[in-house]
Amino acid sequence: MVKSITAHELRRHWVLRKEIVLLDVREEGRYAESHPLFAISVPVSEIESKLPALVPRISAPIVVYDDGENYVARAASRVSKLGYTDVSILEGGLSSYSLVGEVYRDVGVPSKAFGELVESINHTPSLSAREVKNVLDSNDDVVVLDARRFEEFNTMSIPRGRSCPGGELVYRVLEAAPSPETTVIVNCAGRTRSIIGTQSLVNSQIPNKAHALRNGTIGWTLEGLQVDTKKSERAPRPSPEALERARKSAESWAEYVGVPLIDGDQLVTLVSGYEIRTVYLLDVRDPEEYALGHPTGFTNAPGGQLVQATEEWIGVRGAQLILYDTDGVRARMTATWLLQLGWEVYVFHERAAIPQDLAIPRDETKAISQSAESGAITTDELRNLSSVTIVDLARSPTYSKGHLPGALFASGPELARDLRALGGEGPVVLTSPDGDVAAVNLEYARESVTRQVFYLKGGTAAWKEAGHPLETEPRWLSEPIDVYKRPYEGTNNAPKAMQAYLDWEYGLVAQLANDGVSCFHVVRDKRDSPK
Repeated sequence: MVKSITAHELRRHWVLRKEIVLLDVREEGRYAESHPLFAISVPVSEIESKLPALVPRISAPIVVYDDGENYVARAASRVSKLGYTDVSILEGGLSSYSLVGEVYRDVGVPSKAFGELVESINHTPSLSAREVKNVLDSNDDVVVLDARRFEEFNTMSIPRGRSCPGGELVYRVLEAAPSPETTVIVNCAGRTRSIIGTQSLVNSQIPNKAHALRNGTIGWTLEGLQVDTKKSERAPRPSPEALERARKSAESWAEYVGVPLIDGDQLVTLVSGYEIRTVYLLDVRDPEEYALGHPTGFTNAPGGQLVQATEEWIGVRGAQLILYDTDGVRARMTATWLLQLGWEVYVFHERAAIPQDLAIPRDETKAISQSAESGAITTDELRNLSSVTIVDLARSPTYSKGHLPGALFASGPELARDLRALGGEGPVVLTSPDGDVAAVNLEYARESVTRQVFYLKGGTAAWKEAGHPLETEPRWLSEPIDVYKRPYEGTNNAPKAMQAYLDWEYGLVAQLANDGVSCFHVVRDKRDSPK
């Protein structure tokens, strides 16, 4: 029998900084409407594909919940079948939790709330969109650094912008703006990465005036100003002289905040305690650098995005984080923010050597048993089936970009309901981008209907690689609520939605204070100004 845990007990873990994982097993759209502060979104149909990376230690305590959709028993069973040994269900689900704790909209909420707290305490300098436009029109000595991921920058950016993801700012700024007279503008799509990025520059005590673009490209667009698209300019890597200055700045600030540095022996000691503490090894450098070479066992988590969306890499609140770089800047600056966000974080000293015999801390989860290989069919076998119904379990944006001809989009969590609604008597074939999600949901699908059910081996990718066409005409078997429509991404967002998002962000500090479980602590800089 699966255990249960009360909302009070769950919240006590957060306050005491004890390890706990809170899984929201609904679709992301429902999760984004309302969830506890540290909940992470792992839909029940994607547990096998997402959970092992997020929760690498099988004895970490895991709590699952929904909002009355009756997913939790199935989710708890699937988590347990993966080999996790400490699985509980949240008593009363989301509705009971909401009686004792705050619930939040959107995604990435801890970081967004923290960003608002940083600005309110440190009074991070910012300029409105119109003020930035005036500066750009009247002053050539201005550098605009876009703190988002390159892909977001490439989609749309403000004029004169250059891509410089947040974790790279202190590392690259002195090369991008070598004159202390140059004004630096930091922007993102909304507010958080602009605030954190600008405050990083302030904390590093660079000589330049640095300002956040208040409300980011949302504010720019709401002001009626034009954005650029498909830009590819990047801030340059630092020269040796600029790197040395940046390293000294990062060392000073990290020491002031209290970031601990570790060497090879200390790394071994930390990972050797893995049976009782979850440890994440994270390389915070640019993805291109990581691809050229990285230490075994370290996952790439670019520093700016790690601070912005920690839950993309880390599922266990209360875990230990060990950060790595080669320059002495990016890991330190990233760690200063994670420490203030309530994480136990260490930086591996860039001049230390990683032990060659380091035992990488990761448990092996089990694969959920399939209904044997008999459930898999190849693309050729699929083409020879008659009266077949193809059901696609891809996320809806992926489905919309291209799917097998005639394929129906279905909800993963509500697969049984959707399959029962199908007409016809022929076989059903499940597919997904690489076939994995389809495969792990095969058994559940077969239990739900009397029709034959198979899954496409290799998924939609295998179909495409075989030279067969895809189509984009949507066929919605389910309402596409699997992905939250972010009002700060892309170029076609409704002004009303963008303004509502900003209004929500401005209210996060009060909501955070009322909740009382964050363990955030913003450090004020009381050091003497550099001479």
